[in-house]
Amino acid sequence: MPIAGKIEKFLSASSWIRKMFEEGEKLRRIHGADKVYDFTLGNPNVEPPKAFHEELLKLAQNPLPGMHRYMSNAGYPETRQAVAQVLAEESGQPVTADHVVMTCGAGGALNVVLKTLLNPGEEVIIPTPYFVEYRFYIDNHGGTFKEVPTGENFQLDPEAVAAAVGPQTRAVLLNSPNNPTGAVYPAESLVTLARLLNEKEQELGTTIYVISDEPYAKIVYDGFTVPQIFTFIKNSIVVTSHSKDLALPGERIGYIAINPAIEDASLLLEGLVFCNRTLGFVNAPALAQRLVAPLQRESVDIGEYMAKRDMLYNHLVKLGFKLVKPMGAFYLFPRSPIADDVEFVLQAQKYNLLLVPGSGFGGPGFFRLSYCVDMQMIRNSLPAFETLAKEFNM
Repeated sequence: MPIAGKIEKFLSASSWIRKMFEEGEKLRRIHGADKVYDFTLGNPNVEPPKAFHEELLKLAQNPLPGMHRYMSNAGYPETRQAVAQVLAEESGQPVTADHVVMTCGAGGALNVVLKTLLNPGEEVIIPTPYFVEYRFYIDNHGGTFKEVPTGENFQLDPEAVAAAVGPQTRAVLLNSPNNPTGAVYPAESLVTLARLLNEKEQELGTTIYVISDEPYAKIVYDGFTVPQIFTFIKNSIVVTSHSKDLALPGERIGYIAINPAIEDASLLLEGLVFCNRTLGFVNAPALAQRLVAPLQRESVDIGEYMAKRDMLYNHLVKLGFKLVKPMGAFYLFPRSPIADDVEFVLQAQKYNLLLVPGSGFGGPGFFRLSYCVDMQMIRNSLPAFETLAKEFNM
């Protein structure tokens, strides 16, 4: 066997997102790109904000001596300070550059955090549905995961999370705004979670970290805001990237920030920096670090995403689909009209609609659409959704 048995098993159960994208490539060759409606990937189609291009031009025209060399494995001090300043303002906590590690995106950040925290066999609790790669990231570092259902409208159920905590629980992994549901967890949920986890820590004599995965934190609608977790939970760690808020997924730039209130914070930072290096990331890309430092208050045009959400959401509701209106991110997560969400997604391909089954996110019975696509494609897809709905007598 040319690959490890475990990896072969993972490949057979790996991301439905990629499988459906590859199916889309086949359909595009047959029908033409304009007749295939691909809602599979969360790959932003908007351009970075104007300020990004200005910074890029400035650096190109005025290169700094040594700007492409190695730096501290934690990243440039000035970039970390720029991140820390905004976090301190949002949370009211004394966050400094010493609490920040620049990383190769949020995926890199999560792997660094999990490598730093997990002993073999320790457990991470994940509310469902969730980003599918979490399972593999946890396994990368010898951990196990426990799924916990969310409540009404995919909202966090702090009591269910606390009930799932056991002696091997090391962390709870949250994602708000959530991929795939678009749910945003309010401050009240975080307050309750903090109280319940503190009781569990006292009972078990352990520390339970809350890892908050926040790449969509600036993509929120209708007046909603994402509470800064440092304000509410002492043992909290933020991981994020600028893939979504600045539309830079290919640049692989993000960061880890830890709550200054964590006991032995300096040791935790040392561990994070060590793992950033030894996992092979070494450091976040030098040019990207310099580019994002002055852009911590910038974001893409959220109104453009909201217009796409509203067009697609309103059309699906009119056709009879049952779904929760997303509060953030750029995904819809409707209920499948049949129990077998995989079969429903396969049937949708007949109309060149590429969707992702909810089973791939720990949410069977639903399907995901990513609306970070061209508005014209959304408009062109609407008749196909109508035909699909008719097939299922909606």
